Amino acid sequence: MNTMLKSFLVAGTALALAASGAQAAEVDGPKLKWNISLWGKQRAFTAGIEKLSALVKEKTGGNWDITLHYGAALSKSRENLDGLAVSAFEGAMFCNFYHPKKNSALMVLTMPFLPMSSWENNRKIRDAVYAHPAVKKELAQWNVMTYTSSYLPQYEFLGKGEPPLTLDDWKGMTVRAGGGVGQAMKAIGATPTSSSATEVYTGVQQGTMDAASFPFTYSHVAYKIHEVTDWFTSNMSPGTSDCPLAFAITAHDALPDQYKKLLVDVKEDVIAAQIQAYIDIDKVNLPMLKSKLKEVRYSDETLATFRATAGKPVIDAWIKENQGKFDARGLVETIFAAVGRSYQ
Repeated sequence: MNTMLKSFLVAGTALALAASGAQAAEVDGPKLKWNISLWGKQRAFTAGIEKLSALVKEKTGGNWDITLHYGAALSKSRENLDGLAVSAFEGAMFCNFYHPKKNSALMVLTMPFLPMSSWENNRKIRDAVYAHPAVKKELAQWNVMTYTSSYLPQYEFLGKGEPPLTLDDWKGMTVRAGGGVGQAMKAIGATPTSSSATEVYTGVQQGTMDAASFPFTYSHVAYKIHEVTDWFTSNMSPGTSDCPLAFAITAHDALPDQYKKLLVDVKEDVIAAQIQAYIDIDKVNLPMLKSKLKEVRYSDETLATFRATAGKPVIDAWIKENQGKFDARGLVETIFAAVGRSYQ
């Protein structure tokens, strides 16, 4: 074999090995398929689980397949917690206010005016709540462990008809608002309803609800609420809710150790993708909403009145209602302590 041909074959072999190495799994493990129950379509809200699915597939060389089932194909949105409880699927996203009595402690994240003024505080607070013994114990009863939050942004309202320019204008309005946010709106005279996200478009269109609160801006646009409304609030920020990505404890416990470690190793990338998706979609949605709908902004004085009426009184009432079930006050104090504040 001449020298040139030998060099060519050696180089070709090296390239083949390099290519093979680039495709090799970083994490060796068995073939495994997980099913994740979701509702709606792919959107900013699902960016985290999309990232997790892609990373796990990549790093295991395709051996671990986390399949995402949209459109409530596996379970209705209000029944994902029950599905995890009986291991009908390995993972799901669920929203706390869809079944408040089943996750009473987690409902603390629907309380109005929690100190989530930044993405950093949003994360600190939710992570602290997930780590709290009362929440972990409560969810474990449903065979559920949280993996990460979807870190929902603050809620705002989109509505039909005359816009509520003052707090008094909310009196008599029917609004989609669950949990503590719903109680906050009730405190200023509105009537809250906790319709599921997929029911809201029809409700607003047919006039059975006057306005709907969703995480702003991604969710309103994802469910096309802007198509049947006339106005939006941009600085009301009454609070939010919590819709974690969760796993069945039985499914997680059955994972090989290297797959459990992989979930930990990719978690920061999953969280970063989730939060960035909200930031990116706001850059598209907000200008569009401003061009199509009337923007309602409240003065600092009006917002201070709203907070005084519907903030601490609602939280204190929630503490009183739940203190006998778990350390509700301690849970609220944990939230404020997570961002260096105290609850008075």
